[in-house]
Amino acid sequence: MPGFEWFGDEERKEVQDVLDTGVLFRYGFDQARKGHWKARTFEEELTKRLGSRYAHLCSSGTSALGIALAACGVGAGDEVIVPPFTFVASVEALLTAGAVPVFAEIDQTLCLDPQSVRAAITPRTRAVMPVHMCGAMARIDELKTICDEKKLLLIEDACQSLGASHAGKFAGTFGHAGCFSFDPVKTVTCGEGGAVITSDQEIYFQAQAYADHGHDHIGTDRGLEGHPFLGMNYRISEMNAAVGLAQLRKLNAILGTQRAHKQILKQALGQFPQVSFRVIPDEAGDSATFLSFFLEDEDQARRIARGLGSAGMDGCFYWYDNNWHYLRKWDHFKQIKSLASLPFHLRQACPDYSKVHLPQSDRIMSRTLSLQIKLSWTPEALQKRVEIIEKVMKEAK
Repeated sequence: MPGFEWFGDEERKEVQDVLDTGVLFRYGFDQARKGHWKARTFEEELTKRLGSRYAHLCSSGTSALGIALAACGVGAGDEVIVPPFTFVASVEALLTAGAVPVFAEIDQTLCLDPQSVRAAITPRTRAVMPVHMCGAMARIDELKTICDEKKLLLIEDACQSLGASHAGKFAGTFGHAGCFSFDPVKTVTCGEGGAVITSDQEIYFQAQAYADHGHDHIGTDRGLEGHPFLGMNYRISEMNAAVGLAQLRKLNAILGTQRAHKQILKQALGQFPQVSFRVIPDEAGDSATFLSFFLEDEDQARRIARGLGSAGMDGCFYWYDNNWHYLRKWDHFKQIKSLASLPFHLRQACPDYSKVHLPQSDRIMSRTLSLQIKLSWTPEALQKRVEIIEKVMKEAK
């Protein structure tokens, strides 16, 4: 990852198609667009690739989360269980919807711990939102079982894990809805973009209408379309969709390259007894965007991270100190610093997120490093990374 490493003639052709028609809007202008429907075609190909019945392409992964929540009926006062290791957009989408984030622990999958999810359920819980972080999936079968037992919605944040699977079924297809991001650093990029997938016809209708001000998209005259409910503007342009369409057609090659590169680095790290690897419920389904591993303690993890960085290893992440992907550093969220009052502020008893204590997650994240896997590495560049890993790990003994 990311897909922009492989820009080429395919993306240029799709974009030129749009420029040749002059139709950048995803709806209407049927005659002028000369048969080119980039967003619609992307959606069709995404459903075939992932095995969902429906897909709706939108402006970002964050908007995909907001659309999915609205389409599933999650709103004011509803509690939604989420992990502390995720991009902050996951909780931003919940707060914007009026929902209340409730944090459960992660386990060594770096995703939600099913036992902790069970313990976090209250009478106000409406949904569970597992986040398939860093290219691999949560214990999704166990989480689905819990949601089915408790009659909860399961909304998958698969923004970082396009193409990941468990037992042959793709991330995003286990729940009521699945969400993806196609921003500049994702496996497939539109520049900016996202998607909601579902196999529920009603959820799909509500998603595609909500994302376009409530347009029902029935008929051929946009001005005469009905508006069954209020919505937002989360539309994607045909230009962005064109880039993503070309990228999506490269997904199999992207995944194959990532997996091959990751295996080489994993073999290099596997020589060292102080290293253990992230638990992946189905190794064959790993999309391999990152190689995540654990050291013996926080001090060792910090020393290794510094050593790799000093030796010229880019793309090494120590998430425990990360400003955007782990709850520990989200001071703005813990204080709910917003530009205006949120529905959250109107609650009689607001959770105090400054007091959230997740010792299991802290123990895991403080020992975790992740190496980004890139597509553009030459064999020589890959070998250089192996040499850096071996040198730093031997010196750190």
